[in-house]
Amino acid sequence: MAKPVTQFVCSACGATHKKWAGRCDACGEWNSIQEETPLSMGPGAKGLGGMKGKGMALTDLATEERPPARDGSGIAEFDRVLGGGLVGASATLVGGDPGIGKSTLLLQAAASFARTGLKVIYVSGEEATAQVRMRAQRLGLGDSPVKLAAETNLRDILTTLDTEKPDLVVIDSIQTMWLDTVDSAPGSVSQVRAAAHELVSFAKRKGVSVMLVGHVTKEGQIAGPRVVEHMVDTVLYFEGERGHQFRILRSVKNRFGPADEIGVFEMTGGGLAEVPNPSALFLSDRQARAPGSVVFAGIEGTRPVLVEVQALVAPSSLSQPRRAVVGWDGGRLSMILAVLEARVGISFQGLDVYLNIAGGMRISEPAADLAVAAALLSAREDEALPATCVVFGELSLSGALRPVSQAENRLKEARKLGFSSAIAPEGCKITDGADMDLKLMPDLARFTGDIFGAG
Repeated sequence: MAKPVTQFVCSACGATHKKWAGRCDACGEWNSIQEETPLSMGPGAKGLGGMKGKGMALTDLATEERPPARDGSGIAEFDRVLGGGLVGASATLVGGDPGIGKSTLLLQAAASFARTGLKVIYVSGEEATAQVRMRAQRLGLGDSPVKLAAETNLRDILTTLDTEKPDLVVIDSIQTMWLDTVDSAPGSVSQVRAAAHELVSFAKRKGVSVMLVGHVTKEGQIAGPRVVEHMVDTVLYFEGERGHQFRILRSVKNRFGPADEIGVFEMTGGGLAEVPNPSALFLSDRQARAPGSVVFAGIEGTRPVLVEVQALVAPSSLSQPRRAVVGWDGGRLSMILAVLEARVGISFQGLDVYLNIAGGMRISEPAADLAVAAALLSAREDEALPATCVVFGELSLSGALRPVSQAENRLKEARKLGFSSAIAPEGCKITDGADMDLKLMPDLARFTGDIFGAG
């Protein structure tokens, strides 16, 4: 048998190195390279040694199999992000910043699933069972039939699960799991990869649903190799500002439902509470008429969401004015400022620009371009848009406004919350907008001239 060769792996990007170094050449991260001993090479490592394996069972694409059954938890926002409920024998990875509420969310979900009749086991590698039980009592879940365990040895965990045969297992967290066949410390790249592989394989083999909690790096990515995200069926991120009460559960990968779906929760003294109408919550503290404030009608997954875009433009005393962004892409803000100057002739030179998405929401879709441009112009001209107006549209580098998808769903959500007017690109397909004052704009120059009289 060949002797295992020690290698060094970057815990940030997974790149391998022949020797230890203080800085990873692949990603530039410091102090991220760890020693790793790979698994021993078996007799079939080189060409399988002439051994023959078992044949595969081949089937056709055409099938009459029913779609996988789903189990609802009773938490509508959680089920929505999963695509309608929990699929049997599925593997779900939940990541988020420290203290954001990942353990609270999964403990509440585990209790809800257990109350529907599923056999649920909650395994904690970070807390003692007494600590988990104390948190459950604080959340009012002390009477739920969830089985608890505090263990990090994956061999013991799998042996217990094979005996108990649960329907759902929660592992909190995958970075604390330890596999005795891998010669490295818990949390290392090799341990996380091997532990995730064993748990996902167990889920598929035994028909048990597995939910894994994953730590995140300072960049916001789940710690460990990215292959873990490829192994699992669903990847969820739990987001939100720690000083804010709103939390957003976002699906970034889902083999059984739509990706980019969101569920909105509010952190209360009794745990996480569902927010069935997030648009109303995000706009609850909005002032009637304020320069720099614009309501954006966005789409998150399949859900239309209205959020407030806030901008502040002020004279700068610095040689290089500040550009501060919260909840949006800073590079896209620079692009919009450049388009405003190059295509419309409105300059922000010598002005500090601050942009914020209210409510702790983070927006990534390009349809917010026009709302951001409107907020910037409103703050610069000190002129407020009507309080009953929503704005959406994508901005091209030529200054043209590009149409966006699901325009009617955006307007329907706006009408439901009392908005009576909208500004959108000219090419949007809108057939049900007769009851709203629609202003369809072809380009940014026409928008700035008609709405603000600038440009």
